[in-house]
Amino acid sequence: MSSSTLRLALVGNPNCGKTALFNLLTGARQKVANYAGVTVERRSGVFVDGNGRLCEILDLPGSYSLHANSEDEAIARDAVLGGLRGERQPDLMLAVLDATHLHLGLRLVLELKALGRPMVVILNCIDAARARGMVIDAEALSRELDCPVVSTVAITRGGAEQLLAALPAFAPAAQSLLKLTGQSVESLYQEVDRILARVLTDPGRYPVWQDRLDRVVMHPILGVALLATVMLLMFQAVFAWAAPLMEGLTFAVDWLAATTTGMMAAGPLRSLLVDGLFAGVGSVLVFLPQILILFLFIGILEDSGYLARAALIADRTMAKVGLQGKSFIPLLSAYACAVPAIMATRTIENKRDRIATILIAPFMTCSARLPVYILIIAAFIPDRPLVGRLLSTQAGALFGLYILGFLAAAFTARALKSSILKSDRTPFVMELPPYRRPTLRSLGLRLLDRAKVFLRRAGTVILVVAIGLWILAHVPLDHGKAPQIRDSLAGTVGRVVEPVIRPLGFNWKIGIGLITSLAAREVIVGTLGTIYGIENADEESMGLREALRRDLAPGGAAALLIFFAFAMQCMSTVAVVKRETGGWKWPAVQFGYMTGLAYVCAWAANVAVTRWLA
Repeated sequence: MSSSTLRLALVGNPNCGKTALFNLLTGARQKVANYAGVTVERRSGVFVDGNGRLCEILDLPGSYSLHANSEDEAIARDAVLGGLRGERQPDLMLAVLDATHLHLGLRLVLELKALGRPMVVILNCIDAARARGMVIDAEALSRELDCPVVSTVAITRGGAEQLLAALPAFAPAAQSLLKLTGQSVESLYQEVDRILARVLTDPGRYPVWQDRLDRVVMHPILGVALLATVMLLMFQAVFAWAAPLMEGLTFAVDWLAATTTGMMAAGPLRSLLVDGLFAGVGSVLVFLPQILILFLFIGILEDSGYLARAALIADRTMAKVGLQGKSFIPLLSAYACAVPAIMATRTIENKRDRIATILIAPFMTCSARLPVYILIIAAFIPDRPLVGRLLSTQAGALFGLYILGFLAAAFTARALKSSILKSDRTPFVMELPPYRRPTLRSLGLRLLDRAKVFLRRAGTVILVVAIGLWILAHVPLDHGKAPQIRDSLAGTVGRVVEPVIRPLGFNWKIGIGLITSLAAREVIVGTLGTIYGIENADEESMGLREALRRDLAPGGAAALLIFFAFAMQCMSTVAVVKRETGGWKWPAVQFGYMTGLAYVCAWAANVAVTRWLA
């Protein structure tokens, strides 16, 4: 990025609409990385201001104060002060205020003002404030803070036009508009009250309909029932809505394989493409629609303001296992991936609570498990109504696996917090965002980002494993010909581990899949696709589900689901736990405990199902 590019930093409280404004300004022109030397996620993007100048903008972690109480807040503070290795100090700070919660955000703005750095204050969610009847004098606020103030609506197209038009004038002059103050942190709240008395001419009132809705959503009984219903509908949609899209992708992959077979002469290259690439990577790609539908629901719930309320509902459950509501947000993000979830625990001030949350996060069902679950469920559980049209047996089984992972996490957290990680409970305080209507633009960007992550993994990790497995399945050569896959190097490895996993109902093919899935959980689907693709290459085409039904007993299928619900089959997670805890002690304990629990419970599932069907 050129030194002449204006570098901006978005600073603000959590849930103030900072990231929504970042998405509005940058669109798809953004990238995600880590800060140098730390594992906190760094989001940056570019846009063009009203004068045609290129601007780089950084979305900093949410913070309540520059006096950091968590590692996330420390990162935000150091970024503002230019104290991060490899990071240039921002030319201009964009301090984002939620117009509906001025009191909480103004403290941070006053701390930023005291730095004497160029700053523009952004009144975000101004539409929601006006809907409440709030009257905010932006000019008076600008005079009181002695810096420019603009209004935005970060969730609507064109909601940042005032900011874009004003940036060219603000950036050069902002330094002269600021005054370095010598106020201490302890006189800050009085200053906030004084400013609010002058700029908030009408505080408005909380909308009656939102208050009534909160009484239902956050009710100790009705709220839990509503949350369970929403989750059930989400899992039903994962199966029902995705079916046509999955069939389309399956047809496309099969067509490519058939076309390639018809165009190329028989030989190693055709086998690599058809049996390795299409059978391996293609068998994973077909699950993209279901993953996107899952994240569509999560995005709607988050953007609407519901998930913040779910965190408060969950706080009661968290208390029973010794944790707090702040652990809910990282655990929720673990449904996407455990790696960013573990990074998100930096917002937890209590060190013992943070370690406990890190240790249980991999129990939450991440999106990498979803292809495994769906493959086995679709192969072995008939699609029949369970609760009328509301819930099918397949969706119910998927929901049960999510609940199973959560229960394992709760049991483990309770054991940890009542023994080696025992500590006093920290009160959970959270500012509730207003209910809002999610926008197609915000949801679209979220799904685009998730699709990129999935396709990047399919094009790297899964592709490399598929090609490597194909090579291992074709050596050693027998009189110049590839051996039967059972007698290949890959098959030999599988047969070595088979005695260990046979009590679970697994054969040597599943054994190979368990080994390769250490790279990423969903790799087992590609591995089995490659194995069965090579094994059935000279036979009539057989789908992966049919091959599994032929090769795996129902008890083994149940055991495989249970094993993946509990096992820590992801080395990336092990690596990030090591970095976040500062050593190998906790990741070793975590990996050993989860693997042992997975083995014992999978064995019990195999025995129970086998006896039940006997």
